[in-house]
Amino acid sequence: MFDLSQLRCFVAVAEELHFGRAAARLNMTQPPLSRQIQVLEHIIDAPLLERTSRSVRLTPAGRSFLPEARRILKLAESASQAARRIALGKTGSLKIGFTAAAAYGFLPELIAACRARLPEVDFSLKEMVSGDQLEALASGQIDAGLLRPPIARPEFLTRRVVAEPLLAAIPEKHPLAAAKTVSIGDFDGEPFVMYSPYESRYFHDLLVAQFARAQILPRYVQHLSQIHSILAMVRAGLGAAIVPAAAASFEIANVKLRPLKLPTETSVELFLVWRRDHENPLLPSLIEIAGELAASDGRDD
Repeated sequence: MFDLSQLRCFVAVAEELHFGRAAARLNMTQPPLSRQIQVLEHIIDAPLLERTSRSVRLTPAGRSFLPEARRILKLAESASQAARRIALGKTGSLKIGFTAAAAYGFLPELIAACRARLPEVDFSLKEMVSGDQLEALASGQIDAGLLRPPIARPEFLTRRVVAEPLLAAIPEKHPLAAAKTVSIGDFDGEPFVMYSPYESRYFHDLLVAQFARAQILPRYVQHLSQIHSILAMVRAGLGAAIVPAAAASFEIANVKLRPLKLPTETSVELFLVWRRDHENPLLPSLIEIAGELAASDGRDD
């Protein structure tokens, strides 16, 4: 099979129709150039050029072969450029997992910033609860995740990208809806829409700990995993809830969001997580951009 150097020699001669000019164009002398053309013709088993002492012309086979040779050289160059850009972290794909709450605030900011900085990168986004993201990271199904703690696994590296306060979500007709600030003690014995202890373990355990510190016990009317579903229950008047500040972007009718007083100062955290032994050259850029966004809002480590 012929190689790319033989194709380059043929294309140069075919375009110049002169061995001297073609040799100068390729920064080589005429004898090795002639030899490359001869080897190519031998491999193809067809004459490509008609040579005389005064002129060089393409044979019918040469005229047919020329556009194909150009196409092969162009494909080879495109392939090498693509490989270089991937190696430099300028193109390729990133698979990112995220919790539903991340989609309300940080994720859109992150993707917008990445698309501005990395316009040739394809982003594949998958909504997953935190536990499923950890397993997807371990198996290589995703390159990075936006998830909630705990993340005590040595094979992962993390960066905190969000630390936001909690808000009280109150049905519009509830007496607490008129309050400027709600205390966690106000939920004692009240109907309360709680997080699932399985799919939303982080929020569930965090609130259970806060209720224990305040020595109160709300009356759980429903356990749900998604914040938008919890707010829908609040809107229906089934009970109050506690949600991260990012939920304010929903602007759900008949739900009042109020600052929440807690026994101890508490923020809900979101982390960017990735494998310590990752092989995606785009990942450092994602980590850098996420860190810059977090730092600009004062919510990083």
